[in-house]
Amino acid sequence: MAPAMALLGPAVGTAVGIGLSVVVVPATLYTLGFTAGGIAAGSVAAKLMSAAAIANGGGVAAGSLVAIGQSLGAAGLPMSAKAVLSALGAVIGAIAY
Repeated sequence: MAPAMALLGPAVGTAVGIGLSVVVVPATLYTLGFTAGGIAAGSVAAKLMSAAAIANGGGVAAGSLVAIGQSLGAAGLPMSAKAVLSALGAVIGAIAY
């Protein structure tokens, strides 16, 4: 295999990882109702928040799925998460190719 072709799988995988971290994850969070302005009324996120609050006696526990979703929706994915997704994409691309 030519040296340039050996890099094709990791390059494509990295591009997919970047795409996931920059486009797909934020779009999914927004679609679910985790927005920069808070949890959108009537959304899946609002239903999750309601269920979490009922289960926890009126509050949403720190570190819960709802809390993490809201944090990511408000602030976006941290650079470390983007780097991990990109690296995973590169590894998967190298294996698949």
